[in-house]
Amino acid sequence: MPAMGKAESAYAELERMIVFQEIAPASLVSESRLTEMTGYGRTPIREALQRLARERMVQIHPNKGVLIPATSVESQLRLLEMRRALEVLAVTLACQRAGADDREHMTAMVRRLKEETFTLVSYLETVSTTHHLITAAADNDYVSEALAPAQALSRRFWIAHMRDPEHHIHVGARLHQRILQAILAADETGATTASTALNDYLVEFAYGSLAPSPRTGKASTPAS
Repeated sequence: MPAMGKAESAYAELERMIVFQEIAPASLVSESRLTEMTGYGRTPIREALQRLARERMVQIHPNKGVLIPATSVESQLRLLEMRRALEVLAVTLACQRAGADDREHMTAMVRRLKEETFTLVSYLETVSTTHHLITAAADNDYVSEALAPAQALSRRFWIAHMRDPEHHIHVGARLHQRILQAILAADETGATTASTALNDYLVEFAYGSLAPSPRTGKASTPAS
C-alpha cells in the first residue's frame, strides 16, 4: 500500500477512535502508543496527526505527547455557526448540480434511513455517507474540505453527550432524510430549510447537554 494510502487509513482510524472516545477526551498519549493501538507505522501516524491537529481533533505537544481536547458546549456552538452556513451552501449547490449517479445513491440512502433499524455505529456510518453524498453532489472541493472536519467534531460532541441513542438516532435519521429528499426534488428552499432544521436540532442538543442528568442530577460534563 502506498505511503499516502497508509496515512489516509491511519487518519480514518484515529478519527474514529477519537469520535467514539476509544481514546479518552483530555488524555495525553504518545505517538508510540498510537502506533501500538492502530498497527500503523510511525510515519503514517505522524502524517495523520498533523492533519488531525489542523482540524482541531488533537493538539500536538512536542516532547510531551498528543492531547485529545475535551469537548465543550461553547466550542460546539461556535462550530455550529460555521457548519450551518456551509451546509446551506452545500445543499443549495447539490440541488443545482446533482447528477444521475448522485441521485441514485441518495435515493438508496433515503430508503435506508426510512427502513433500517440502526445501532449507534451503523447510524453514524450513514451520517458520514450522507454528508459525503451531499458534498459530492455539490461538486466544490473547498466546501467539502471545510465541512468534513466540522462534521466530525460535531459527531464527537454528539456521542460524548449522548443520553438516549434510540431517540436521537430517530430524530437525526428523519432530518437527514428530509434534506436528501429536497435535493432529489431540486427544491433549494426545502433543502436549506431542512439543513437549517438539522443544525437547529444540534444547537438544541448542545444546550440540552447542560441539563441535569436524570441519573445523577448534575449537569452533563465531557467524558474523561
